[in-house]
Amino acid sequence: MARLVVHQERIPDNQELIKICPFGALEEQDGSVVVNAACKMCRLCVKKGPAGAVEYVEDGKKPEINKGEWKGIAVYADHVDGVIHPVTFELIGKAKEMAAVTGQEVSVLFMGKDIREKSEEILHYGADKVFVYDKDELERFKIEPYTAVFEDFIRRNKPSSILVGATTVGRQLAPRVAARMKTGLTADCTILEMNENSDLSQIRPAFGGNIMAHIKTPNHRPQIATVRYKIMNAPARSDSVSGEIVTCDISNGALTSHVEVLDILPKEKESFIENSDVLIVAGRGVKKEEDLYMLNELADLLGGQVACTRPMAESGWLDAKYQIGLSGRTVRPKLIITCGVSGAIQFVAGMNHSDTIFAINNDPKAPIFKAAHYCLVGDLYEILPKLIARVKEKEGM
Repeated sequence: MARLVVHQERIPDNQELIKICPFGALEEQDGSVVVNAACKMCRLCVKKGPAGAVEYVEDGKKPEINKGEWKGIAVYADHVDGVIHPVTFELIGKAKEMAAVTGQEVSVLFMGKDIREKSEEILHYGADKVFVYDKDELERFKIEPYTAVFEDFIRRNKPSSILVGATTVGRQLAPRVAARMKTGLTADCTILEMNENSDLSQIRPAFGGNIMAHIKTPNHRPQIATVRYKIMNAPARSDSVSGEIVTCDISNGALTSHVEVLDILPKEKESFIENSDVLIVAGRGVKKEEDLYMLNELADLLGGQVACTRPMAESGWLDAKYQIGLSGRTVRPKLIITCGVSGAIQFVAGMNHSDTIFAINNDPKAPIFKAAHYCLVGDLYEILPKLIARVKEKEGM
């Protein structure tokens, strides 16, 4: 375990050293500098403090792992009643890309009830093997049996890396599996890169999107990462298949659960902004809630939906499910038109993979223009009515 050791005799000025820590983890007690519980182990005090004043020490020997025993990349197939969530296909595409670096296989873990035939669909997306656990006890998601199956799959096949979609199920299952296997988990990755030695580079925004954290777990296997929907590119579905389906079994005793699912009530069908090809986004430049009618009209004309930034959702103008960004949804539409959006990095991270980004802002220095393909400087209250009129004219309305 790592720790910081303070050498007081090498500190000429306590307060100057204390000021270095951005987390307030250094404080003075009885004339000496001590490290408190707020320490994040960023080691700024080691790098920027007086030479030798603070020392970074790693106690004990690092755990050793035989990487040769752990091979390939596994993807968890997220589904409801056999209907596979599209994030699964995106992760298979990314896994194939990374597996090319190490020359290893891509496998998919598929668990549920009466899913044997549906598992064949996964082979059309390039998976080398699909491991199917088809049991009555797995009909509905329950954390204990699902974790038991995941553990059984890992111990039998020893995948070096595992990718899980950051869905409602994935966000519950991945951390439980990581804890069970005593390994690391990086959530909501935006970039994944594979090294030739099978170490997985996991990159994600941190500190509110102000930095990109580069995370590795070289001394533990498997390496587990979750990825949001619409972050990676799904491969095209192939008419032919070349992989194989492996039927797996696990004892019924391992699938016991302390939770009983009494019933499943389907939600009313709703349209999600992640599935929309066209999005019109409201930002701070929209002055009044009533003015959203312009954005709704344009969205209707283009067959799209209205979305928003975080301030709009927090104001209650739109429901949080329409919010784009790190604290909202990640989208990848064919066209996104931002109206009065400044372009904070937290927002841009949730939409910068859109095919075409059209930005309207009256500030020529707005950060959104750095991400946009088409930039229009001006008042959205003048631009939107004209844009709506042009669309109507083209449609013959």
